[in-house]
Amino acid sequence: MNLLGIFLTISVYFIFSRLYHIRKKFYLNPVMLSITSIIILLYTAGIEYEVYMESARILSFLLGPAVVSLAIPLYKKRDFVIDYSTQISSGVIFGGLIAILSAFFIAHLLGGSEDVLLSISPKSVTTPIAIGVSEQVGGIPALTAILVIITGIMGNSIGLAILNLFRVEDRVARGLAMGVTSHGLGTARMIQEDKLSGAVSGLGMALNGVLTSLLLYYLIKILMRL
Repeated sequence: MNLLGIFLTISVYFIFSRLYHIRKKFYLNPVMLSITSIIILLYTAGIEYEVYMESARILSFLLGPAVVSLAIPLYKKRDFVIDYSTQISSGVIFGGLIAILSAFFIAHLLGGSEDVLLSISPKSVTTPIAIGVSEQVGGIPALTAILVIITGIMGNSIGLAILNLFRVEDRVARGLAMGVTSHGLGTARMIQEDKLSGAVSGLGMALNGVLTSLLLYYLIKILMRL
């Protein structure tokens, strides 16, 4: 069995994780640097992406259990989350809508084509949901997947720095902001920072995925008429 993908992915991430632990600079974010480095290594060595993915299949498989495991901190903090159910619900609705509208109108102002507008709108939800919604509204799934990954990397890299810059100290608000805007990668970063914020982030990610899948098709119809 070819273990190239597993070895390469784990080794590169381990190296950059250690580097980030030493320096703690946002531009040394291990997720961002690992993805960039692996792309460069594959291109330089002439290794096909399909070969890499086939050899790293077990890591892709483990993404499913990893996402499900996000429910563990949520369950442990369930009483606290229930107490803040109104605030969380409001945050998901407004945050989810702002994520869609800001992406759509910024892309529109910059001269984005219709395909780009349709593809960028679901960028703040997790990849499987974003791809499905993109297909539903007539976007380009491959482009949507790239935009989702970029959004997650940015949230993972600088999300906490932005929250600190604007002095957002409430743990629920911090978690909700990361989960709604930068889905799984943002949630993974938040769990490392604070268990409660991580639990709220996971819930925000899930609820925003449901909200976007239900509303985006009809919202896009309205926006495209403006």
